[in-house]
Formats: sequence, structure tokens, C-alpha cells
Amino acid sequence: MKLTKALQNLTSCIIALGVATFSFEAEAVSRIKDIADFEGVRDNQLIGYGLIVGLNGTGDNIKSVDFAKESLISMLDMIGINARDGQIKAKNVAAVMVTANLPAFARQGSRIDVTVSALGDAKNLLGGTLIATPLKGADGEVYALAQGTVATGAVAAGNQNSGTSVLKGVPTSGRIASGAIVEREIPFELDSLHNINIALRNPDFTTSRRIADAINAMLGTPDAKAIDPGTVTLAVPSKYSSNIVELMTKVEQLQIQPDQQAKVVIDEGSGIVVIGKDVKINRLAIAQGSLTIKISDVPLVAQPEPFTLGETIVVNTDLVEVDEGVKAQMKVLDTGINLQDLVDGLNALGVTPRDLISILQAIKAGGALQAEIEVI
Repeated sequence: MKLTKALQNLTSCIIALGVATFSFEAEAVSRIKDIADFEGVRDNQLIGYGLIVGLNGTGDNIKSVDFAKESLISMLDMIGINARDGQIKAKNVAAVMVTANLPAFARQGSRIDVTVSALGDAKNLLGGTLIATPLKGADGEVYALAQGTVATGAVAAGNQNSGTSVLKGVPTSGRIASGAIVEREIPFELDSLHNINIALRNPDFTTSRRIADAINAMLGTPDAKAIDPGTVTLAVPSKYSSNIVELMTKVEQLQIQPDQQAKVVIDEGSGIVVIGKDVKINRLAIAQGSLTIKISDVPLVAQPEPFTLGETIVVNTDLVEVDEGVKAQMKVLDTGINLQDLVDGLNALGVTPRDLISILQAIKAGGALQAEIEVI
């Protein structure tokens, strides 16, 4: 009987060690291109103001939206039609803001997507056509010209007699696929670079150092250096001075294991709680009303098989105890417990996300949560 018990303990120990080994080997690795950007290789935001025509009576009220009326008059003046002396009652015109992202190295004549959004009291932009609209950058220069039919992806219907209506999506905002033509390029010559700066999307000292080490190992020279948590600078080796693209291709394909800060992210609006893998809490007991939760370690001894050279192994396993009695009392415990054990215990009891958020914030306030709490 004792032998059978020992074998069971040994099996449990081996399983526990196997799980731990698997967890270590399963640490996620990422390519540098997925966690960082090359400085200078970036999008540029464009913006413009234009008019959409051809709406089915769902445009701006010209009488109440003055800028839409003035824009319409100005557009008609450009094509030789004088409409300033007459009364304009059009309902199929809408003033919109037009936005787009100009990709890095976009060449003259290439096309980009644009987004249009109503400025006035237009009800629906479905089926309208954007009239040629210049798109400017932050420097005031025109980089693209947008025009085309708007697709909203929304559904809006109603019955004016009964006053009922159905609305799904946002019909006052839409997109024009490939709706703008690039007219001006942003000058940027890669081969003129002597240093390449790599900007981390999630700055971290450990991650930036690992990126620098991986690049130096690939090149065989100490040309990469982590200068701060968010930047790694790379001096371009002489053999790549005339082929920066090849160097950047090799660098961005290198794989490293990003490090991350222990953090708990809480969305109070939706009740979502996201817990990082490195989040730890000190040993503690929690009481909520008549509910007490206690988490502790239980030593598990695994004996080797008879006539073998194995050693006796002691493995600690977490034990979650729950007392829902009226006389439940709190008990202060030691340090070292994983937050996942606490969350699993609370979830098993059906604790709501709101209560879980309150409990985590109380643990942090008491100094037992070894992580940052970010509320969004």
C-alpha cells in the first residue's frame, strides 16, 4: 500500500515537473519586426475637407449648416455656375472631413484608402460620391487627391408615417477603398543612413538589450547598442552601406523573447480583467462578507522506486480553501503565491467581475499585489 502511494506521489511529481518544463519552453518568441519599428519608416496622416453629393435626401440641411452652403456655392463657382443670388435647398449634399494614412515610401500615382466623416447634420452618407478633395499633411502641402463613391457598411431604414426606424452601424461615416491618388512623395533615402534606430513599441530595458544582443550575434560585431528602454541604435556595417534593405531584412527576422512588466489591466466599463503571467501576490487571506478564502502550500513527497538511485523529492502544491460559514475568520499567511490560484478560486465561487476588480484593487492597496494596476 505504501509502495503504491509512493508511486502515485512520484508520478504527480513527474507530471508537475513536465508542466513546468513545458511552460518554460513555451515562452513566446517574436520577430523584431513584430515588436519594434525602424525610425523613419512610418505612415504620415493626411486630412482634407470636401463635399459628398448624390445622397438620397439624407444630406445636410443647407439652411442650418452654413459651411456646407458656402462650400457648395464655392464648388459651383469653380465650374462657372453662379448660385449666390438664388436660394439653395439641396438635401443631397454633405460636408465631410476626409482622412487617410500615407504609407512609408508611397510613390506618386499609387492609391490609398480614405475615410470620410460627416461634419453637419447629414443622416446617411450611403451611395454618395466624394468630389475631388486635396489631402494635406502637417506641413500644409498637398500629398494626395481623394474622390470616389462612399461605402458605409451601415443599414438605416425608417417609416416617416409611423415614426419607427432601424439603425445598424454608423451611416454618417464611411470609407472609399483606394479612393486617393498620391500626388507628392515624401523624400527618404535608406542608403544615406549611417545609423539605424529601432524603436520598441513597448519600451523595456530587458527587451532592448536582447534585441541588441541578437543583432550583434547575427553580425558578429558589436554594432548594435541599447541606448534606452525604447531605442536600439545600429551602426551600419561597411558591407551593408550600399544595401540597407538587406540589412533591415535580416534584422527584422531575428527572433527574441520580449520581456514584460507585471501588470493587471482592468476595464471597469465592461468588467474585463487581464492579468499578466508574471503577476504575483503575497500570501494572504480574504474575507468578503461571510466568505473567507485562504491559499497555502501543501508539501508533496515523492519517494523513488525500490532498488533505484533516485532521490526523495518534495514538491509544494497550492491548496485553495473556502469557508462560507458565518464564523469564518481571516488568517495571515506567508509570501509567494501565484495570483492565478486566487482568481481560479474566486471564479469557482461565481464571484462577479465587479467584485473581482474590487478585490484586486484592495489587495494592491494593502501592498500584497506585486504588479501595476492599469484602469482603462
